[in-house]
Amino acid sequence: MLISLILTLSPLGRDIVDAAFFAGEALSRNIWAPIALTIFAVMALVILAEWLIRTYILNRRARGTTTA
Repeated sequence: MLISLILTLSPLGRDIVDAAFFAGEALSRNIWAPIALTIFAVMALVILAEWLIRTYILNRRARGTTTA
């Protein structure tokens, strides 16, 4: 999650967001908007996967080990 935040707030990330949503030209918005939305969707999926893996690991540790 931290990497996603850093990438979004980096100069390149801010340029992509500005070009996609705040550009004065419609052509620039039409080109960059799908690219930016795809990047956001991929980042959201990675964050979700990370959260699910961390939850799984924490639940597994909470159960403890069983010895037979």
